[in-house]
Amino acid sequence: QVQLVESGGGLVQAGGSLRLSCAASGRTFSAYTMGWFRQAPGKERQFVAVIIWTGGSTDYADSVKGRFTISRDNAKNTVYLQMNSLKPEDTAVYYCAAKWADTAKWASWGQGTQVTVSS
Repeated sequence: QVQLVESGGGLVQAGGSLRLSCAASGRTFSAYTMGWFRQAPGKERQFVAVIIWTGGSTDYADSVKGRFTISRDNAKNTVYLQMNSLKPEDTAVYYCAAKWADTAKWASWGQGTQVTVSS
């Protein structure tokens, strides 16, 4: 399993931008499908975005399509989440996750980074 460490969270006004980073340990980062999830207070953790291990195909939750972009740099073992046009409802703890290739289970999780969007 890889170890994941997120960074880049913070407080931003509505309409602003943040870029989250997730650094992964290990030498096989390129073989992992990487994802971002978020959990708001009192709510269940929800899917935000995913980038597939082969070819970099991406998918997004409907609530963030057109505003968020997931990308990866395999040379740096890092996955990013660029968040633009942030809304107060984007406030949550954001988690990075990894799963091996096409397996179903998200096997590794980061500790989370807080994103707070003020109105």
